Amino acid sequence: MKVRIGRDELLTGLQRVQGVVEKRNTMPILSNILLEAKQDGAEIVATDLEIGMRGLYKATVVKAGGVTVSARKLYEIIKELPDGEIELTSGDNNWTTIQAGKSQFKIVGLPSSDYPALPAIEREGLTPLSGAGLLELIRKTLFAAGDNDARYILNGLLVTLVVSDKKTTLRLVGTDGHRLAVAEQEVGKAGAKGGPQEMKAIIPKKAAQEMRRLLEEGGDGEPLIGFTKNLMIFRKSGLLLTSRLMEGNYPNYQQVIPKEGGKKISVNRLELESALRRVSVLSKDKANAVKVSFSTGKMTLFSSNPDYGEATEELSAQYDGEALQTGFNARYLLDVFSVMDGESISLQMETPLSPCLIREPDSPGFKCVVMPIKI
Repeated sequence: MKVRIGRDELLTGLQRVQGVVEKRNTMPILSNILLEAKQDGAEIVATDLEIGMRGLYKATVVKAGGVTVSARKLYEIIKELPDGEIELTSGDNNWTTIQAGKSQFKIVGLPSSDYPALPAIEREGLTPLSGAGLLELIRKTLFAAGDNDARYILNGLLVTLVVSDKKTTLRLVGTDGHRLAVAEQEVGKAGAKGGPQEMKAIIPKKAAQEMRRLLEEGGDGEPLIGFTKNLMIFRKSGLLLTSRLMEGNYPNYQQVIPKEGGKKISVNRLELESALRRVSVLSKDKANAVKVSFSTGKMTLFSSNPDYGEATEELSAQYDGEALQTGFNARYLLDVFSVMDGESISLQMETPLSPCLIREPDSPGFKCVVMPIKI
């Protein structure tokens, strides 16, 4: 294989696959990328057997062929090289030479035939979406999904795509059992003839993170999304991301969301966020516990720690119900506030230990529930 490619083009391709490449190294070849020189350019492929990414980049192909090399080492080398053209050549023993100006590197490669094949993808049946809309939904729900949760299914996002003859709606749900985020919005125009079609799938958190990265790059063209029995397919301007779907039943999250009508307090989001950061400095380390009291016209935050001391802060708020005192993990509340955009937010709960519903008037499609803690 011999190929010439611009440094920026190659760097972009390598940057995109760093998150997909397997770090734990169960199979050595999974820490590699597959670099293939084809007639129409250079293709960069990465997979960890769950998620796969493939992209085609502009390049001059002198000799077609392929090789797999360490994704991280190649990225580190290319990052240090100056702008200009880079020549990549692989020989019979799969050693790969990188030539740029007066710099030359030789790195060990493995045969391209050993690289796991990505699943074959049909081009049909993908639904176009608004990239900005999808990005917004991921941003508002990803934080709530589990990280290595013992309940495997909570380490993913529940995606529901409803395509009707009027509009395309997407709903994402993330929860780790302590907090829950639901975001829904219209992300496209009419799609289906003959009644709405609903597709439900649970995608791994890592797949959602990779989609988010690709969407944050911006660029032309609407992304496309589709689901087969066990695969999610995401296409965006020449890039293909596939992910295995998670198997299992997602918890019935609707049961957890409080119905309208509990005790409701409205408060300025930024004021509450900064007050909570200050008060939580003195909270007990692990639970980040902060006592929250609602009373007429105000909200009070209090934290204490026998080793350090205590902190109290009062905020003005719109509330005229009976006094209520509860407790929260401050970290969970701060995570919610960080993905909200409105000026004012409302917190609503029935009793000191019932779920707390957090909403903002400007985003009717977004709801968040945080479980209180006993203090």
